[in-house]
Amino acid sequence: MKQRILLLFTVIALISCKREQKNSSSDWTNVSSRTQFKEHDGLLELKSGNFTYNFKSSQTPFKRIILLNASMAGYISELGAENLIVGVSSPEYIYSEKIQNLLKEGKIRNVGSEQKYDVEKIISMKPDAVFTNYIASFDNAYQLLKNNGIQVVFLDEYMEQLPLEKAAYIKIFGEFFGKEKEAQAKYEEIEKNYNHLKQLALKAKEKPVVLANEMYGDVWYLPGGKTSVANYITDANASYIMKDNKEEKSLTMSFEEVYAKSGQVQYWINAGNHTSKKEMLAGNPFYGKLEVFNKGKIYTVAGKEKLKANDFFERGAVRADLVLKDYIRIFHPELLPEYQLTYMKELQ
Repeated sequence: MKQRILLLFTVIALISCKREQKNSSSDWTNVSSRTQFKEHDGLLELKSGNFTYNFKSSQTPFKRIILLNASMAGYISELGAENLIVGVSSPEYIYSEKIQNLLKEGKIRNVGSEQKYDVEKIISMKPDAVFTNYIASFDNAYQLLKNNGIQVVFLDEYMEQLPLEKAAYIKIFGEFFGKEKEAQAKYEEIEKNYNHLKQLALKAKEKPVVLANEMYGDVWYLPGGKTSVANYITDANASYIMKDNKEEKSLTMSFEEVYAKSGQVQYWINAGNHTSKKEMLAGNPFYGKLEVFNKGKIYTVAGKEKLKANDFFERGAVRADLVLKDYIRIFHPELLPEYQLTYMKELQ
């Protein structure tokens, strides 16, 4: 009897395992609320915003890709897959030294700019896929590529406002390049670091008030209270002046409106790409009226910048842990006394 019961439990366990394996293969991997992927029946299915893709096992991993947005280069670099890139647009905005060297060697070609792509060149290069953010005004160019058998993949990672969800796009590139394990391991490392840093930030005794971004013309474009900038500030245990706002987009405010909210501000972050406070003031004399300009600390995102290229917008998209570490070092220097800033730079 005991043997029969044991056999019955064994059979049930095996059936359960098989069901679990079958279910797991059809479950979606959620990168964010707008982006998911899964493997099933020999297909890799991707949902990205309003677009759905089905790739057969014979189509992936991709061997020849083109990037139409510099921000995606960070994910490629983090996976060490730069050799898969055969073309990029606006190469002057790409920070990666390895990609720049491949451009000089002619192994990666320039396929135009974000104002006008060289569609004929892209078609002649016969890439396995073209990766880009979706821009409605380029619909005709996208359709021409599709008509010529070019797979166009729209990924809008820039729309993600939770830092770890933006970082999680590395998993999608891992699926496309046959580097699933490397991508998962890299994401888990970033996630672990990020969550550890969040806990570290909670040990700070003070919670400084923070201002972000700057004016363009007569308008100050402040990050909304649910944007990635606002989330970084919160996770770094600081208080953003628009923390109660619920927007995931920029807010347009006048200098007077910002001035009215800035009395307690101690730190001003993401203050453009200025080289000095003097230069900043020359561009906008109103800044001199702000208490934070005269007595606080101001930081730009120019820590890793070369001409028009800035690694904050490239590899910083995936290395959310390093971005958070920078902000914690700025707001709570006593918690990371030995750490040197990666992407941020104090304005003197």
